[in-house]
Amino acid sequence: MNLLITGASRGIGRSVALRFAPHAKTMFLCARHAESLQTLSDELLAAKPGLIVHFMTADMSKAEEIHALSEWLTSHTDALDILVNNAGVFLPGSVLEEADGTLETLLDTNVMSAYRLTRNVIPLIRNSAKGHIFNMCSIASFTPYANGGSYAISKFALLGFSKVLREELKTEGIRVTSIMPGATWTDSWSDSGIAPERMMASEDIAEMIWAAYSLSSRAVVEDLILRPQLGDL
Repeated sequence: MNLLITGASRGIGRSVALRFAPHAKTMFLCARHAESLQTLSDELLAAKPGLIVHFMTADMSKAEEIHALSEWLTSHTDALDILVNNAGVFLPGSVLEEADGTLETLLDTNVMSAYRLTRNVIPLIRNSAKGHIFNMCSIASFTPYANGGSYAISKFALLGFSKVLREELKTEGIRVTSIMPGATWTDSWSDSGIAPERMMASEDIAEMIWAAYSLSSRAVVEDLILRPQLGDL
């Protein structure tokens, strides 16, 4: 099995890499910071000697860097079993008060990154015997909330993209799953004053992604919603 994870160096992306590592042959990792990717690569190789790990830095909000990532991937493999579109950013605010350009930034990072990358690498996924695309949506994909602003708009759009992909690819045997987690503890919450125990662990999300992938080819988890036990924050 080989897979590509964007936004892989921390949080949910990192946990997905660690969860899939025991079963993977080759892992392709992408994030913005080389040092974090190197640290994760070292950890993966320590956990599974013999695993092949490739990583590349890229800003997924930029079309030219996605193109470079796609060409790099194609130079290393002719088939891709799993694509995890996890790269994203959260910018809080109100749509009526947030700074000009906020919506464009969020759409480029949260939606267009997945759109562009998926279109670029779909030939590789079609070459897989068990292709699966995971799109990291959010509770905000269907429930807007105060101070969610354009972030919610971008996540609504990502869910729409994911549903269209599901419809277009189902007859090809390629599965598409929309992941919609609520509050999940990552470094971005470290200054929030909220206890980690109030949120889900990123490992919980990774475990469910693995479970969805592990189903037989006769079944697909279309929408996966996860929330903290005490509810949304």
